[in-house]
Amino acid sequence: MPGETRTAYRTCPLCEAACGLELTVADDRIVAARGDSAHVFSHGFICPKGAMFGQLSADPDRLRRPLVRRGDRHEEVSWDEAFRAIEAGLGPILQRYGPQSVAVYLGNPNVHTMAGGLYLSPLLRALGSRNIFSASTVDQMPKHVSSGYLYGSPLAIPVPDVDRTDLLLILGANPWESNGSLATAADFPGRLKALQARGGRFIVVDPRRTRTAEHADEHLAIRPGTDAYLLFGIVHTLVTEHLVDLGALAGHVTGLTQVGELAKAFAPERVAAVCGVTAPRIRGLARDLAAAPTAAVYGRIGTCTVEFGTLTSWLVDVVNVLTGNLDRPGGVMFPLAAHLRPHARSGGKGFTVGRWHSRVRGLPEVKGEFPVATLADEIETEGDGQVRAFVTVAGNPVLSTPNSGRLDRALGGLDFMVSVDPYLNETTRHADVVLPPTDPARKGHYDFSFLALAVRNFAAYSPPVLPADGSGMDECDILARLTLLVTGQGADADPGMLHEQMLEQALQRALPAGRTVAELRAMVDGTHPAERLLDVALRTGAYGDGFGARPDGLSLARLLAHPHGVDLGPLRPRIPEVLQTPSGTVELCPAPIAADVERLRGALDRERDDLVLIGRRHLRSNNSWMHNVPALVKGRDRCTLQMHPADAARLALTDGDDARVVSRAGTVSAPVEVTDRVMPGVVSLPHGWGHDLPGIRMTVAAAHPGVNSNVLTDEFAIDPLSGNSVLNGIPVEVKAAGRP
Repeated sequence: MPGETRTAYRTCPLCEAACGLELTVADDRIVAARGDSAHVFSHGFICPKGAMFGQLSADPDRLRRPLVRRGDRHEEVSWDEAFRAIEAGLGPILQRYGPQSVAVYLGNPNVHTMAGGLYLSPLLRALGSRNIFSASTVDQMPKHVSSGYLYGSPLAIPVPDVDRTDLLLILGANPWESNGSLATAADFPGRLKALQARGGRFIVVDPRRTRTAEHADEHLAIRPGTDAYLLFGIVHTLVTEHLVDLGALAGHVTGLTQVGELAKAFAPERVAAVCGVTAPRIRGLARDLAAAPTAAVYGRIGTCTVEFGTLTSWLVDVVNVLTGNLDRPGGVMFPLAAHLRPHARSGGKGFTVGRWHSRVRGLPEVKGEFPVATLADEIETEGDGQVRAFVTVAGNPVLSTPNSGRLDRALGGLDFMVSVDPYLNETTRHADVVLPPTDPARKGHYDFSFLALAVRNFAAYSPPVLPADGSGMDECDILARLTLLVTGQGADADPGMLHEQMLEQALQRALPAGRTVAELRAMVDGTHPAERLLDVALRTGAYGDGFGARPDGLSLARLLAHPHGVDLGPLRPRIPEVLQTPSGTVELCPAPIAADVERLRGALDRERDDLVLIGRRHLRSNNSWMHNVPALVKGRDRCTLQMHPADAARLALTDGDDARVVSRAGTVSAPVEVTDRVMPGVVSLPHGWGHDLPGIRMTVAAAHPGVNSNVLTDEFAIDPLSGNSVLNGIPVEVKAAGRP
């Protein structure tokens, strides 16, 4: 009835924390959002982004109907017309030049949707192109690579057991503002405060005095990109002072002697001058980690987006192993999400890279994709296999990838481009067709990615809060129609064909002895294709009901009956089951990583740059995609160039001056913010800004444009083991704007 209000519960899809929201709905509008106090994981915590869930869903600039480019304008069309335009534009390119002529970019928001978790793999398989790119190679790929080598799977990522640890060492992470990353921990600040309240400590290693560092028991300022030296100094101390104690890992680790040999070149006295942390303190950190009842080392984006990203990610886990804190309560542990099944036994094929290489720069494939740093090369370089068409799904690489000015120009030269995105933004303005998914309040939500990284096992499913938009299109249907289109089944193919095919395949994989697919199909719950696939995964997962075999097990119906989620208990040890290496052990010294240590050793005596650039995070931002909500961009300008007072004085700059920042790749101008939050020799710009390009339809963002820090990042600077771009520690020159 008009004017009637109701309460709905759902998981916030706006970052990795997986918090529960309590929504007030009136007249099919979300009029208020607050934390769900009964949620089993977040217990009422909410950040500014979650509080704006209703405004984000109702954003008037959000696209609700497809757009087709006609001349210099994008015009709204019907869904059928949009897919026919894709068939007419993409079909001839595929037919003439083959699948390698089409590249795909997958953005960060894909891991926040069920469609992204379920329907992208079928699309990529159907397309058959090796030119796959994603936000992973500007974010987290080093952690996938190091985990792949150590444990046999790039998805076996241990997370800090923050609720039970006595000592937490945080490197390059700012969970007070990020809410956690590759570690799903709703109310991370509250968990850190609880750690201190029970007598524990946490230490932050970061070039900036972040909000997390402000609350820490100790903040150690480190030169950007040198965390690997600090960690190797810790390893050296653990080995030489006979502090190594594998604990329960004994018998499950190989390569220990080789790691000790590699560490010999990195004594604390040798690395202190490089990283800026004193040798006594490096030794003290090693002793503290070894002596603590439980301890965990956690590294995040600041340890991944650097020159030695994979080595640093590896060393984080090496320290956890050597102190006996891997797979131990209070250390770092492997979550087990409800939609996944434990392995039947340890051992497997292990992990490899370089199954194929990029056409222009010969960069190895990693985890099925190429480094996004070479995307512009593949578009601009003529010849057999040149990328002529481009598909983006929930991504804005013009703002989020290195030397983005070059990529922006390259996109303008494509023959055809399709974007699945709710906004006409800096990237999608180049698209010939834009397909906008329905807003998040009108679709169900389950965290396929983040529940597998949660610091406590739990499960939650949120059905749609608002009714379907009759003239909109669900993202699963969009991706299904694209999949059918690229396989030659036409623009008008019924997405239901793929939905049923995927369901049957899921049932075939889950089929227990003595049961039939038809029998299980009759038991599947769900009114939406994604719900039905989720039901199969839950029922056959680690805690599932086995399609009736375990009546108290999980299913979609049980999650629907528990809107605040189902608690599955604290993390439990999973070694050796989780190990899928050929040896069935933690392979502590993989050959590719050991070989790369020589590169690290060779840089010990390198002359250090006078001034380097790092990024920074803000609680009200998530990359580039939340700057069109007024409440999230209001207040003073956040897109400033932070600079230490000593550097400002040396360069004759004062607070508020307009500074010109120059790198090998490009130049930007930004207002100076003089602050001792950054260490001398370091300047900082936030990422995700630069909303001043023509052709976008984001009114609020355009009024708060900021500058794009990725104009400065270098597409030729990558971590060779993972292909991850170097976005921190970029050599720059800074001077007053207008000064020669």
